[in-house]
Formats: sequence, structure tokens, C-alpha cells
Amino acid sequence: MRFDLPAPDNETRPFWDAARDERLLIQRCRACGRHQFYPRPFCKVCWHDDVAWVEASGRGTLYTWSVVHVNDLPPFPERVPYVAAIVELEEGPRIMTNIVDCEFDALRVGLPVEVTFRPASDDVTLPLFRPTAA
Repeated sequence: MRFDLPAPDNETRPFWDAARDERLLIQRCRACGRHQFYPRPFCKVCWHDDVAWVEASGRGTLYTWSVVHVNDLPPFPERVPYVAAIVELEEGPRIMTNIVDCEFDALRVGLPVEVTFRPASDDVTLPLFRPTAA
């Protein structure tokens, strides 16, 4: 197992299986209708335990970011510089991710972005975000 990749478990397996199929899943509470991410067995708003996986649009906006120029932990030295970011999904939840296919000078709060997928191993495909095509 690689320490730099998520370890899918029973709670997150649907998310990682969908990502491998290039679909972005989030949860939606059937009681109050709110969307949430990261996966939980209950709604973070009303605490109801009737949450279901739903496909997200894959669209959002850049909420905040940092360009990482130094990361001494393996395997990250080979990856710098990269953009660590939080994207606010169209459905409401925020997701921690990386921004790819974008010049650093083009980054700005509110930048429209869309999900893209990159295989990281046989088991894990990462949802990343890039600027929305014009």
C-alpha cells in the first residue's frame, strides 16, 4: 500500500469505484436534501442516517488554493510545483483536490472548474479539477 494515496474502505468504496469509472459521487441526505462531502454514515446537517450516493455535476468554482513549491516528503519532491486547492462544487460541498492544466497566474477565487480524472494506481483514480473549457 502506498502512503501517498487514499486507502478505500467500506465507507468510501463507492466514491473510489465511481472515480475509477470517471464519475464524481457525493452524498445527499434523503431527509433534508443537503449534499455533503466527505463521506459519512449520517447527514452533517440534520444527523439523519438516510444518506445516499448521487452523481455530482463535476462543476464548481475555485474556493482557495496554494501553489506548493517545496514538499520534502516522498514522492512529492518529483511533483512540485503543484496546486493544492479547495473547490466548491455546484451542489454546495467543498472538496480538497489539485488544480491541473492551468497556469498559476490564471488562478483566482471563483474560477470555474470541472472535474477530470487521473489514475494513480490500479485501485485509485483521483478526481482533480481544471479550468472549465470556454
